[in-house]
Amino acid sequence: MSEEGWRRFLSERERGQGLDDWVVVHGGATAFFATEGLLPAAALAHGIAEVAREASTQPLLSLIEHGLSVRLTRDVWHLDDEHIELARSISAVAAAHGAPADRAAVREVQVAVSARPAEIDLPFWRTVLGYVPCSDDNGVDELGLNSTVWMQELAPERPLRHAMHIDVSVARDRVDDLLQAAIAAGGRVVSDENAPEHWVLSDSAGNKVCLCAWPDGAQRAPGLQG
Repeated sequence: MSEEGWRRFLSERERGQGLDDWVVVHGGATAFFATEGLLPAAALAHGIAEVAREASTQPLLSLIEHGLSVRLTRDVWHLDDEHIELARSISAVAAAHGAPADRAAVREVQVAVSARPAEIDLPFWRTVLGYVPCSDDNGVDELGLNSTVWMQELAPERPLRHAMHIDVSVARDRVDDLLQAAIAAGGRVVSDENAPEHWVLSDSAGNKVCLCAWPDGAQRAPGLQG
């Protein structure tokens, strides 16, 4: 498990190699394909299941009344070369079904629980939420319905400003619009020192959220998220 896979995915997208539909969020490469109802979305899901049947890891498909969300992995660090070809095949199926991709619809919400290394209690969070491991530092909903919980390890010398916050991972070409919309809705920027990888925002009560363009193209040190 390394950053090579998702960086290669992004590189292929930047080279115009048939990956324009896909956004690389914290969970990995994700696309949303718009349809004109639930039945067309189900038909698209069936077509995608056919092309993905031989894949070593199966994509997560989520149907709603106006489209289909497709996630190739549950963690960005699990992307590899196989997913590049799978993404291309899925996009081809979506095009054949007349289902355009909507990059602005792709958004992943993650709950980050901050703790000192000696106080990280991931087994507790997995147990109480009914989650399963995806990586050593997280837990995921096996059904794919709810947000990932990620344990943010804090260095001993770093002040604990908050014990829990939300990460929102979006397409890099969407983040500026979302940032301005959040500010217009009453949010404030707490920190932009890591922009354009992420901004720390808060509501009027001081509850924090990290708005992240990383990893969808922004450069960032390995292993860092929100």
